[in-house]
Amino acid sequence: MKKRLPDIWVALLLAAGSLWLYAPALKCDFVDYDDPVYVTENPWVLQGITPGTVRAAFRERVSGNWHPLTMLSHLLDVSLFGVKPAGHHAHNLLLHAANVALLYGVLRALTGARWPSAVVAALFAAHPLNVESVAWISERKNLVSTFWWLAAIGAHAGQAKKTGRGPALATLAAFVLALAAKPM
Repeated sequence: MKKRLPDIWVALLLAAGSLWLYAPALKCDFVDYDDPVYVTENPWVLQGITPGTVRAAFRERVSGNWHPLTMLSHLLDVSLFGVKPAGHHAHNLLLHAANVALLYGVLRALTGARWPSAVVAALFAAHPLNVESVAWISERKNLVSTFWWLAAIGAHAGQAKKTGRGPALATLAAFVLALAAKPM
C-alpha cells in the first residue's frame, strides 16, 4: 500500500519553497517610492504600536488609501524591528508563504485534487507578479488582502457544507478584513 503525503506537508513544502525563493529580499533596503509615506517618514507609524497610533491606523488615509489592517501590520513591524528593513521584509515573506499554503488548502478543499492544487500554488508562489508585493514593503497591502480574501473563499467553501450562521459570519468577517487591508 502506497503512503500518501499528508496535505499539511504539501502546504509546508510549498511555503518553504516560497521562503527560499524570496529570501534574497531580506537583504534589500526600503524603496524610496512609497516606503517613506508608509513607514520610514510617517510620523505616527514611526512611534510603533500605541493607543494613539492604533486609532490613527483606523482614521488616517495613507497615500489616498484607507487600509487600517495593513497599517497595523506596519506599526507592529516598527515596534518589533524599528526601521531596519530586514524585519519588514521577513514579515512580507512570511505573509506570502502563508498565502501560498492557504491557496493550496483552499484549492484542495474546492477541487479535491492534491497535485493540481499544489502546482497552481507553486506557480502562484513563483509568479513574477508577486515579486513587487513581497519585496516592496509598502505593497504589503496586497499580501494582507490576499490572505483574508483566500480565507473568505475557504470559509465560503466550508459554508456550503454546513448550516447555521457561523460559517456565513466567518466568510463575512474574512471579506471585511480583506477590504480593511486594501480597498479594492
